[in-house]
Amino acid sequence: MALARTGCGKCLGGWVVKRFLGGAGLLLAALSAQATNGYLAHGYGVKSKGQAGVGIASPQDALTIATNPAGLVAVGDGLEIGFDVFVPRRSATLVQDGTPASYSGNGTSTFIIPEAAFGHHLTERVAVGVALFGNGGINTDYVDNPFARFGAQGPAGVDLLQAFVSPAVAFRATQTQSFGVAVNFAYQRFRMKGIEIFGAFSSDPARVSNQGYDDSTGVGVRVGWTGQFGPHVTLGATWQSRTEMGRFDKYRGLFADQGGFDIPENYGLGIAIAPTDALTVSFDWQRILYSDIHSVGNPLDSLFAGVPLGASDGPGFGWRDVDALKLGVSYRLDDRWTVRGGLSHAAQPIPASQTFFNTLAPGVVETHLTLGSSWKFTATDEISVSYLHAFRKTVNGSGSIPPGFGGGEVNLSLQEDAIGVAYSRSF
Repeated sequence: MALARTGCGKCLGGWVVKRFLGGAGLLLAALSAQATNGYLAHGYGVKSKGQAGVGIASPQDALTIATNPAGLVAVGDGLEIGFDVFVPRRSATLVQDGTPASYSGNGTSTFIIPEAAFGHHLTERVAVGVALFGNGGINTDYVDNPFARFGAQGPAGVDLLQAFVSPAVAFRATQTQSFGVAVNFAYQRFRMKGIEIFGAFSSDPARVSNQGYDDSTGVGVRVGWTGQFGPHVTLGATWQSRTEMGRFDKYRGLFADQGGFDIPENYGLGIAIAPTDALTVSFDWQRILYSDIHSVGNPLDSLFAGVPLGASDGPGFGWRDVDALKLGVSYRLDDRWTVRGGLSHAAQPIPASQTFFNTLAPGVVETHLTLGSSWKFTATDEISVSYLHAFRKTVNGSGSIPPGFGGGEVNLSLQEDAIGVAYSRSF
């Protein structure tokens, strides 16, 4: 974490980390899309995604590193490579003087999101692995700029990518208790366009919008535990630290703390019940602490009380913390086929009073339905697929347009669909 705050990004070690993570980020560059629990992914790995993202107590493959690294010791040695085709549909309606105007944020409509992981047992009780995955992202692309009525020019939108490279180790302390830790080398890339009008409210007006892409790096950890209690029940717990990232210098007039945009702490609990060898029912609870990140959690209100954008503890997007509940079911039909399904619900993070600025980041979906399947076509090779539908959610922001912009409201809508495909090979 000292990397981000001490300027180590300019020393040799920081240069190596940034180049390495930047290369990983390029592999995930197409990920810049609206994720599903706020701006974080609803799950990691196609098998997990087919079960609403569960995995804290029910590891499926080496991508358990991203959810609960303790599960690495419970899965077989192997390699997983997959991707999602992700299609979000985001829109905003601005209402002033009783007249609505609708805007589509779908100038870029389809995204390919890759991921990969490898796991290997050093001994029966110790396993190591590494995962490459998109931690989260957000994208809007308004060809018709919603802020044009206030003087903005050109298209508007945000493009945020967060990618992790996470080496991990897990060990079985007893026959029933396992622990794991992953080091998250984080890379993020950001661009904002079409909101230069907010420069009038910034501590650094030239660094609010239209500055092209900027990136940053940081380091955090995820730790986890799983425990078996009898032949049918497994419990799990996981915690990911807040990841302190280097500042976005090109946008130090936009984000609080002179361009700060850290990755939030999150944690969760899980239970998996396997009443038969073929059937597993899993339930996860996850909490994401968006409100602790000033640029994400601070409300925009202080902007109009004299605190400029980019200031220390300055205005942000006003996001609340999120609790996500996930229920997943897996059933093995025979030695070749497994089917999956799941349902999850996460309270959306955007208060009705904060929809004006969140025209750029409408992460409001709440309920997800998922399906999945795996086909083992040889003794070592398997293909898995998943499907996600996040039901359309609309947040009506009565009075959310500040009086200085003429008053009124912004209503945000989001719906998502995704199809995932993965190939895995056991060793």
